[in-house]
Order: sequence, then structure tokens, then C-alpha cells
Amino acid sequence: MPHPRGLRILLGAAAISVTGDGVLVTAAPLMAAALTRDPFQVGLVAAAGYAAWIIFGLPAGALVDRWDRRRVMYTADLLRALILAGFAALAFANMASIATLVIAVFLVGVGSCFFDPASQSLMPDLAGRDRDNLTRANGALWGIDVFGKSLAGPPLGAVTFAAGRALPFAADALSFVVSALLVRTLPAVPREPWEHPPVRDAVVSGLRFVASHSDLRRLALGMGAYNFAWNLGFATLVLFAQDVLSLGAAGYGALMASGAVGGILAGWLVPKLASGAAAPVAYAVALTGQALVWSAIAFGHTQWVAFAAIAVLGAASTAVSVIGGTARQLLTPPAMLGRMISATRLVGIGSAASGAFVGGLLSNLYGLTAPMIAAVGLAALAACYFALIARR
Repeated sequence: MPHPRGLRILLGAAAISVTGDGVLVTAAPLMAAALTRDPFQVGLVAAAGYAAWIIFGLPAGALVDRWDRRRVMYTADLLRALILAGFAALAFANMASIATLVIAVFLVGVGSCFFDPASQSLMPDLAGRDRDNLTRANGALWGIDVFGKSLAGPPLGAVTFAAGRALPFAADALSFVVSALLVRTLPAVPREPWEHPPVRDAVVSGLRFVASHSDLRRLALGMGAYNFAWNLGFATLVLFAQDVLSLGAAGYGALMASGAVGGILAGWLVPKLASGAAAPVAYAVALTGQALVWSAIAFGHTQWVAFAAIAVLGAASTAVSVIGGTARQLLTPPAMLGRMISATRLVGIGSAASGAFVGGLLSNLYGLTAPMIAAVGLAALAACYFALIARR
């Protein structure tokens, strides 16, 4: 039974929370650069969030499946607020260090390991399991996610950091408190009782479920291929934008904003135009689009081509997130949703990190266009695979 009011509350909480995440995306590296000029230590801050998912992602998904998801969400929000408020106090007192920043980012990431699977597992309960309704809900959620993390939050993080180093962390803490208060008002969703094996066995059963389910396995493969190619091309895009496209810092920020605008538009349009599209078709089209995007940027060498291409890439990324996410939710029984989401998220994060590493290596060895050309080849091959799956 759909809960329209509950869905609106969930989306409102997500809007506030992800904007705070966007603030942290900018504030954390700025704080790291203010505390040290050691590239390795600055890199540790960025790696801390990935490490949280790699270490805690799978067990968190298993625990989400056995706990009350609404309680998981507001507890994770309150704990993240407490962590960031503590770091803001350290920054205000000039007692912050790289170590405390790494710990704070890591712990906030651990909170996300619980909050994200719980919120996405609640989506079918609040939106219903009708494909069109669920696609609209996911389109709204991903549009909000792109707006908060990529368009609204980062500039706010930069502005508040310039006003005072502690301010963006305090603002992010406040956003988690407001999100927690909203989540507390979500309607209680009755759940059928099911058995809860030990956490280790639950993790194994979740991985086995995704690996043995042909459609979910292909969806995970699609996410992995898309994320790997995306991060392969993006790894040194900032250098390409500066050295080849002659974009300064403001121009590069505008380039990233064009991708966010494309993603927001896709979150609105996909449920209207492609809500019934099969996930393999969506991956085939999106991967083809990604191959064309990187080809246009690598060989076009013009600013306007790059802006248009990144907008298309942002739209494609949101489209596969919406259609693929809806398909995974409908293919998974409620008792397995948390574990399925955590397992696929781990594939996505692992492939993203690997793509960024390989992209940096290729750029160092063969030049700034090499990662983009490699992304073209990989995305094209993956698109052919999903086109064959779609024809079947």
C-alpha cells in the first residue's frame, strides 16, 4: 500500500541530507589542504569514505535487513551529526588535524553504509511496487541527490569554509539533525517476520543471491562497467580542462555544474519518457552515450563540446541509476533489499575506485586523452553486450 505522505517526508529528508553531503564533498578536501600540503595525507581524506563502504558495507546491509529501517536511518543521521559537530568544535578551537579529519570522514561514511540501504529499502514500501510509481519516486530521489551533492552543496561548502573553517562541518551536522527529525515522522511500515541468520551467514546469502540471480548479476555488471568507464575518463579531466580546454577553476566548476543540470533533468524526464524501459536497454543506451561523450571530449578540444558532452553524461548517469535501481528493487524480496543494495553499491564503489586509479596511470604513461580513449573502448564493448542481452 503506497504512502504518499511518507514518500514526501523521505524525499524531504534526503534533500536536506544530501545537500549536507555536498557541503562535505567540498569542505573536507579544503580542510585537508589547509591542514597539510602532503598529497598522500590529503588523499587519505578522500579514501576514508571509500574505505568505510569496503569495510562495513556488506555487514551494514545485513543488519539493515533485520532492524527497523526507519530507526536505522534516524540513528545514523544523529550519529553523523554528533561526529561532525565534534569535528566542527575541534576546528573552531584550532585543534583539528589530518588524523581527526580522516576519522570523521570515515565515520560519516560508516553512517552512510547504514542510511543509504535503509532509505532505498523503504522506497518500495512508501512508493508501492508498481513500476511506474517506483520509477517516479526513484527519479525524484536521484534528481534530489544530484542537485544536493553536485549543484547546491559544493558551492555552499566553499562559501562557508571561506567564512570559517568550522562552519561547513557545523552546517552539515545541522542538516543531519533536521533529516533525523523528519525521518522520525515517517509512518510505521508493517513488515512480515522473517528469519535472521547470523550476520556472517546473512552477508554470504546476500552475495550468493545477487551472484546467482541472472538479472541482478547483469545489473551489477552494468553498474560496474558504467562506473569504471566513467571514472576512467574523469580521472584527470580537471587537467585536460585546464591544459587543453583552457578552463580555469571557475570554468571547471561550471563544467561540473553542466553535468549536474543534465542529471537533474534526467531525474525529471526519465519517469515520463522511459519508465517502462528494460534495464539492459537503459545500460546499452547509456554506455553508448558515454562512449560518444568521451570521444567528443577527447577529439573535439572545444569548450562548448565539452559542456554539452558532460551534460549528456550527467543525464545518462541519472537515467541508469533510476531505471537500474527500480529494476533491482522489484527483483528483490523485501527481506533481501538491504543486502542486495549494499552488495551492488560495493561493486559500484570498487569499480569507481579502480577506474580512477587506472585512469591516472594511463594519463601518466600516455597523455591526458588516453584515459578517455580507453573509456570509449570499454563503454562501447559493454554497450554491445547489453544490446545483445536486450535483444534476447
